[in-house]
Amino acid sequence: MQPEHDCIQLGHGGGGALSQWLIRTLVVPGLNGGPPISNGVTALHDAALLQAPSGRLALSTDSYVVRPLFFPGGDIGRLAVIGSVNDLAMAGARPLALSLGLIVEEGLPLATLERVIASIRAACALCEVAVITGDTKVVERGNADGLFVNTTAIGVVEHSLAIGPPAVQPGDAVLVSGDLGRHGLAILAARPELGVRTNLDSDLAPLRPSVQQLLQAGLTLHCLRDLTRGGLAGAIDEIARDASCVIELEETAIPLHPAVRGACELLGLDPLTMANEGRMLVICPEPQADQALALLQRQQPEAARIGRVVRRTQQQDLFDSLHPVKLRNALGVLRPLEVGRGEQLPRIC
Repeated sequence: MQPEHDCIQLGHGGGGALSQWLIRTLVVPGLNGGPPISNGVTALHDAALLQAPSGRLALSTDSYVVRPLFFPGGDIGRLAVIGSVNDLAMAGARPLALSLGLIVEEGLPLATLERVIASIRAACALCEVAVITGDTKVVERGNADGLFVNTTAIGVVEHSLAIGPPAVQPGDAVLVSGDLGRHGLAILAARPELGVRTNLDSDLAPLRPSVQQLLQAGLTLHCLRDLTRGGLAGAIDEIARDASCVIELEETAIPLHPAVRGACELLGLDPLTMANEGRMLVICPEPQADQALALLQRQQPEAARIGRVVRRTQQQDLFDSLHPVKLRNALGVLRPLEVGRGEQLPRIC
């Protein structure tokens, strides 16, 4: 069945002929890079079957509501794939498969959807993972900013480490895998009403290659965290609370591109709360910090050591309990790290 219009209609989500055309002619071939599927070639079923590997499994899900759909250095499709695969990487997991949920707004041009699907396919190839199941819904005009995407990723953990906040110890080093804030600035620049101009692209990129290098080097990774919504400030505060530790960061050591710093000063934003999509925190034992940093700098020369885990939080110390992360400025003065409250601007990621 050929479409009568060049935009999404409510009928594309109705489960009938238009739905079948959308899935069989646009979505599935777009993901596979092949011709339209036909009866007897590819079965569309309610559930995909996986061969269970040996080892622990990791599972992560996320929804993506970025506006605009396309921005410097990426788009909502690339973001959805890499974002979920990066979440698996924070457990040191190798991705096995993805599910893909599309919530499409009535009136979205079919060409836009095709472009997003092609980007999803390219990102899957980059991350060496396939979409094996999914769902498509259509909502009324004005209810979805064009397109929302949900991805769920499943992966296998092929190491024996327990990577996470409970493993964090006093004395550990805190590293960041690159300069911060590029993704947030790219989204701001893509919104013409804000008047922000920049040549920087989003930092959107897979983190698994860096994690693989760290694991293959035999390093004892205590905690990994990708710095998405909430940025560095949100991530390190959450880790400190979950680990019951006090962490001190060196403000001058935190890598920021001059364009990010300048835009944040102009708009009154905190770069440490800016969203990232290709940056992570690495917390590891102090004796391994130099080796870990050298490996991170192979991927991103801006990677830096930015602080350390100082001590366990004492229950009787109310200040440490309220403010477990401290920021030391250029004068050596410690102040509590402020965590962002609410959204700096809507739909960053």
